[in-house]
Amino acid sequence: MKKIIVAIAIVGALASCTATEKGTAIGAGTGALIGGVATHSWGGAAVGAVAGGLVGNLIGQSHERRGYCIYRDRYGNRYEARCR
Repeated sequence: MKKIIVAIAIVGALASCTATEKGTAIGAGTGALIGGVATHSWGGAAVGAVAGGLVGNLIGQSHERRGYCIYRDRYGNRYEARCR
């Protein structure tokens, strides 16, 4: 019963987050789980959480800016605009 309550609380907390926040949270949780299982230690879980959080954040950011691409002008400056 405790596991169900915790799962509902986590889903409820993530319901109002942006795509970047959701990606970070899901990536960190998954990374911690995989790191802990792979190394059988808390240190491995911590490293997995950090790595998963970073990757999840990048994926979440890419979903928030759908339809936008990064271009370079003739001077080499980068700018963001709607994809062509």
